[in-house]
Amino acid sequence: MVPVLGVLRPVGRCRGFCPARAWAPSWAHSPPAPPPVATVAGSGAWAAVSVLGGGRVVAGRGLDQECVSRNAAALPIGVADRMGVAGGSLHACRQHAVASASPWRGRRGLPCLWLPIFASVPARGGSPRDELTLVCGSRALARESGGAQGRHHFSGKCEVQLRSLCGLKGGSLATVPRHAPEQDVRNTVGNVPLQWYDDFPHVGYDLDGRRIYKPVRTRDELDQFLDKMDDPDYWRTVQDRMTGHDVRLTDEQVALVRRLQRGQFGDASFDPYEPAVDFFSGDLMIHPVTNRPADKRSFIPSLVEKEKVSRMVHAIKMGWIQPRRPRDPTPSFYDLWAQEDPNAVLGRHKMHVPAPKLALPGHAESYNPPPEYLPSEEESLAWEQQEPSERKLNFLPRKFPSLRAVPAYSRFIHERFERCLDLYLCPRQRKMRVNVDPEDLIPKLPRPRDLQPFPTCQALVYRGHSDLVRCLSVSPGGQWLVSGSDDGSVRLWEVATARCMRTVPVGGVVKSVSWNPNPAICLVAVAVEDAVLLLNPALGDRLVVGSTDQLLGTFTPPEEPALQPARWLEASEEERQGGLRLRICHGKPVTQVTWHGRGDYMAVVLATQGHTQVLIHQLSRRRSQSPFRRSHGQVQRVAFHPVRPFLLVASQRSVRLYHLLRQELTKKLMPNCKWVSSMAVHPAGDNLICGSYDSKLVWFDLDLSTKPYRVLRHHKKALRAVAFHPRYPLFASGSDDGSVIVCHGMVYNDLLQNPLLVPVKVLRGHTLTRDLGVLDVAFHPTQPWVFSSGADGTVRLFS
Repeated sequence: MVPVLGVLRPVGRCRGFCPARAWAPSWAHSPPAPPPVATVAGSGAWAAVSVLGGGRVVAGRGLDQECVSRNAAALPIGVADRMGVAGGSLHACRQHAVASASPWRGRRGLPCLWLPIFASVPARGGSPRDELTLVCGSRALARESGGAQGRHHFSGKCEVQLRSLCGLKGGSLATVPRHAPEQDVRNTVGNVPLQWYDDFPHVGYDLDGRRIYKPVRTRDELDQFLDKMDDPDYWRTVQDRMTGHDVRLTDEQVALVRRLQRGQFGDASFDPYEPAVDFFSGDLMIHPVTNRPADKRSFIPSLVEKEKVSRMVHAIKMGWIQPRRPRDPTPSFYDLWAQEDPNAVLGRHKMHVPAPKLALPGHAESYNPPPEYLPSEEESLAWEQQEPSERKLNFLPRKFPSLRAVPAYSRFIHERFERCLDLYLCPRQRKMRVNVDPEDLIPKLPRPRDLQPFPTCQALVYRGHSDLVRCLSVSPGGQWLVSGSDDGSVRLWEVATARCMRTVPVGGVVKSVSWNPNPAICLVAVAVEDAVLLLNPALGDRLVVGSTDQLLGTFTPPEEPALQPARWLEASEEERQGGLRLRICHGKPVTQVTWHGRGDYMAVVLATQGHTQVLIHQLSRRRSQSPFRRSHGQVQRVAFHPVRPFLLVASQRSVRLYHLLRQELTKKLMPNCKWVSSMAVHPAGDNLICGSYDSKLVWFDLDLSTKPYRVLRHHKKALRAVAFHPRYPLFASGSDDGSVIVCHGMVYNDLLQNPLLVPVKVLRGHTLTRDLGVLDVAFHPTQPWVFSSGADGTVRLFS
């Protein structure tokens, strides 16, 4: 056997041929070792190829030999299945003489001849569409498809070792995929409304009549927002409405769009200010531009104008049209303070209000007033220290012995001038006095009995913390309760029995806790110092607990980790025994943590200055991002909108509403409070309440105005927490006065009807400790119950 080199190349591509399956690297680089199914050999004067296909063996050789057919049992392994050709056959075609690239020659000195091997697959019409050709080196052999012959030039080379598959001892076989032209995806439905295809999975048809299916879009809006921040070419990506695919604009297309936006011409080479060509000369020419004769109407009087003139003359004769009278240049004056008789100018105004008369002088204006009207030294000193607008009298009463000793009044001219200004500049209007019963001015509110259910009394007390309890959160099912305290521990309670199920020491003051709102995930976020701890409390359904650990364990870190504002650390084995799964470390103390409604994103507030006060973490990808480039004051609270892709950020004096997809400020709310302490969003998303340290509760209607719809001042001290009930029309507020006030807040679907806000119950039970009362409140997700945590180290349930 003489070793021969060969290259196996695909010549064509059709619908029944799968290149990925035919030349997969999984078996190409580590091929199996079956019996040889194809042999390529040379023995001096001739070279032959024997291949099995379609139930028979076809053998080919050199120029002067004939093809010999053998039985299929000689080579029992099929080549068609190895090469990924389904339902086809392999056969040898007529010989094509091609010079070999190797220096080896035959016995007669002629170049070695190779036999092309074709893999034919029946197409829809029944004719073969795919060919496989055995070539030498990088030279392309003739191909044959459906009886037609021709030459084909290949580009590129993909080396795949197939020695053991083809039984070669030495030499190599490689596949070179033919680069097919780019598929022309063009929608041929014509100029029809694309809304017709809204209910169909496709958007049109291509040139071959096949359907163009809409791309599957499973990404939510927050994923698109994060991709927009990561992809530098996102701004130049548009969606083709005809095909539904995303198209990235080239630099030439972007330049064309910018020229059109600036009002310029689309062609950059067009000069709109090129010098004008004077087609007509300014010199007097002998011949006119046009030799058209003048119209007849140019020298015949118009009958229409004659009729108009006759009408105007008739109107003047009848007195209907009067000539303009010259205006009298002498100005007209009238006395402002004239006698108001009915014939005067001011008397003709029906709503005219006469000028008020001056008050008559009293005993204080006398030159010899009674002794009780004379001020003492202390009263005179107090009168001088008062503002002029706060004084009851503009002068101090004085006593003179006789009228001849009275000097001239120093403020006489000043008071006369002020009187004239009051009469001239101050407007006066007539107001009708309305006799109204004061009881009718009080709004008619419904009785609290008609607004049930709402919590009315204390049901349970959860005791166990040794220091004040700052925060609490309820599980989505309402069975468990988590609380965080200054004693450095997080306790998990059973709601129905007030039993402490588990205590997790965290080694620091717990500022905020939040239970994941997704019922399929059992996870609690705890803010401790400068880190956020993700705990698996292992309570409830074991399948949910196991799926949570499995979800956290399926994360694969990227090869090149990106630079993030926070570090994600795995918990150690000892920490995992205590329930800790992940630790998100920040450089600054964390004051609040809150989850998105879907449970994959959470927002964190840091006690720092600058634009990194708010961070957004994604649990599934373990990514952290700072969405803002600059800060607008110290951030107090953040919250996700329950329905829309909005993020609400509350600072000390304002609440800003940001659109995450558009990356812009949508609305700025002004609570008119000194310091905002807490915030809660209505489950429908159209209303918002804010609590402040100056004992105000502010209700906002986001669709109505940026100013408060109602300001409630029911508490006497600072408000620490506010909350909405997810199902019932209830909201509650906790204050440092030790009380929890539950209010009925009904929001109607009718936009013309205002929300109904009625306080229904004041709940008391916490004792004041260190001048602190209720620190946090939360509603039960399904029942009309409210939980409150206080500075006395207890958590109380009101039902």
